[in-house]
Amino acid sequence: MLRCLIVDDNDYFLSAARCLLERQGVSVVGVASDGAQAVRLAERLRPDVALVDINLGAECGFDLAVRLQGEAGPAALVVILISSHSEDDYADLIEASPAVGFLNKTSLSGDAIGTLLAGADDCHRRGPVNGPPGR
Repeated sequence: MLRCLIVDDNDYFLSAARCLLERQGVSVVGVASDGAQAVRLAERLRPDVALVDINLGAECGFDLAVRLQGEAGPAALVVILISSHSEDDYADLIEASPAVGFLNKTSLSGDAIGTLLAGADDCHRRGPVNGPPGR
């Protein structure tokens, strides 16, 4: 079962996303509303993937993605960036980030996460590329 950490500053979204993903077979092992809490939970819970909102109030989800990758140690944490805004609004920043991809919050599902993770695995087997498949 996929173990997931969700990072968003909106309590309503955290609750809704957790319920949705758990109904779809994703184990949400933790939720965080800021970067410091996310790093602590990631270190303690060792999730397989972190869904990180691009806009975390006063914090930047892109910066948090870098922190989560850097502090994950040998078992690198896979990061997927999420937002209610269009991917086109952040395309260059998403591509430059360590995230394996992006999901619009309205497209969030266990299947969508699985598709991004499968694409990331394919990229790693074939060698480095400039971004996840489909971009």
